[in-house]
Amino acid sequence: MSIDTDHTELEMSLRAAPSTPASWNRIRSGLAAEAERAGLIDVAFEQHETPLGTILVGATREGLVRIGLPTEDEDDVLAQLSERISPRVLRASREPLTQARRELDEYFGHERRSFGIPLDWRLVTGFRREVLRATERIPFGRTASYRDVATTAGSPNAVRAAGSALATNPLPIVVPCHRVLRTGGGLGQYRGGPEAKAQLLSLESVA
Repeated sequence: MSIDTDHTELEMSLRAAPSTPASWNRIRSGLAAEAERAGLIDVAFEQHETPLGTILVGATREGLVRIGLPTEDEDDVLAQLSERISPRVLRASREPLTQARRELDEYFGHERRSFGIPLDWRLVTGFRREVLRATERIPFGRTASYRDVATTAGSPNAVRAAGSALATNPLPIVVPCHRVLRTGGGLGQYRGGPEAKAQLLSLESVA
């Protein structure tokens, strides 16, 4: 079947569909599922409700690639995914997202202390990735300093660069940059704001 024929049939289906929110949601879900089956989506995303507010979770076929916190503009997050990975970004369901949403619910419900979601690290490279890899290894209920993670990443004097990497972590919560504090215990920067950082630390009983 040609692309033109597919396009015509889609137009006819859209005209015939009842113009209610529920019907449009069904159409969108059906089109997204068809696009996913056809391999036309490079980054799938969904919204997810958490105690911090509504977050955006995005995944490639390799794994979870982005968590957008409530303080971030959703359009900016999607634009970043489009520019850095692929313009083929669509709201759709796929297994890494389903697993991420389940594990996040378990984490916030005090039923999970570590995440098993496969991660796609392509939004960070070089020293920034090493910093986040070091951060990923900080155990639940423990904290580290910016100098600690810079040292583990191989550059003990690059504290400022480590702080920048943590402040722009594309996978907050799952890669627990909230567990990194200033020397002396100050909260330091956090992509979701200090209140969200304190809330996560409180959930882990280390505030």
